[in-house]
Amino acid sequence: MQENPSDSRKRGRGRTVGRWLAALAVLLVMVLAAGWWITLPAPPDAFYTPPATRPAEPGAILRSEPYDIDIPAGAKAWRVLYTTRLEDGSPTVASALVVLPDRLVDTPRPVIAWAHGTTGAARGCAPSLSPAPFGGTPGMEDVVKHGWAMVATDYAGLGGPGHHGYLVGQVAAYSVLDAVRAARQVADWQLGSRVVVWGHSQGGHAALWTGMRAGTDAPELEIAGVAAMAPVTEIAAMLGQGAGSGFGEIISAYLYTSYRRLYPQIGDAYVSDFNEMIATDIARRCLLDWRAAWSLALTRLLPKSGLFSQPIGEGPFGERLAQNDPDGAIAAPLLLAQGLADEVIDPALQAGFVARRCAAGQAIDYRTFPGLTHVSLVGPGSDLTPQLLDWTKARFAGDPVEVATGDNCPAG
Repeated sequence: MQENPSDSRKRGRGRTVGRWLAALAVLLVMVLAAGWWITLPAPPDAFYTPPATRPAEPGAILRSEPYDIDIPAGAKAWRVLYTTRLEDGSPTVASALVVLPDRLVDTPRPVIAWAHGTTGAARGCAPSLSPAPFGGTPGMEDVVKHGWAMVATDYAGLGGPGHHGYLVGQVAAYSVLDAVRAARQVADWQLGSRVVVWGHSQGGHAALWTGMRAGTDAPELEIAGVAAMAPVTEIAAMLGQGAGSGFGEIISAYLYTSYRRLYPQIGDAYVSDFNEMIATDIARRCLLDWRAAWSLALTRLLPKSGLFSQPIGEGPFGERLAQNDPDGAIAAPLLLAQGLADEVIDPALQAGFVARRCAAGQAIDYRTFPGLTHVSLVGPGSDLTPQLLDWTKARFAGDPVEVATGDNCPAG
């Protein structure tokens, strides 16, 4: 039987459409693969690879070199690689930036130890590797004008090799303290022993832990004050409230992958196999620039209930989270600042933390800022910045601690 020309043309069009669809599918896969690749952080350069042999003690400087990215006028800077510790005391390395006023001094410089907010959880996410290393650092120009030095750790695992202990308090404190100890070994920098710790968000958590651990882990340093800005203080509750938001799920992925690696006893009951795959891929990326859009897109693949399939405040996960809450005593004067429009750290949770620490005998200068969000609290024009600078100046001067009236603990 002779074939109908119309049927032949239909089959021909069908084969053409099929080939076009196959080509589009291949193109889509290629685009996705390219997107996956280009959103990964670039490998750190050779500076961040430690020498084969290095001192066993923490706080030893391994190398330093001049640094000129986004440094305020009238300042000079270096990046450094130094030895530090993990939670079990085993040695590792971390990187940091040291910023000094570009003028000679006759006396040792007071030191601001800066603990940065979340930039990621993967190697390559260090602020010293970004084009804006001091984004979110309040009052940088004023720090230079006051003649203070700033030592800004990248934290272990973000620049140097190894894994980053995201919101693991003791490791963060080691990174902060050992950076200052290492920088003080360079005689030309003239860094004194008097230190005020600043930190925001993840760095606020690190600042609180630094205040808790300083007397034991760096007794040669005089911690004159600790300023924690929108710190993470109630980890399980904070993550629970973040379920369903893109940023909250990214933070959850960072923390879950970090804790799962560090604390294997947590097990695999908290996250399904599919969700763990998504969390692992999110944790490969930084939170520094446009590439975070890939991570935000991945969070849309998670269920509305979020990454976790059971409450993380219970069982072995809950025990480890509670272990890393910053609820220990801090001997130094403590300033805690919170924006009341913060969309990341619930102001009510923060107020509850402050109340509990006050009841435990911790003096806290607690200052709240109506209308300020998580980022604008430390952004340009924030009402916090002049207060933070004045408070820090008083700490370096050794002035008596004066806690203002309002939402504060009584001093002493």
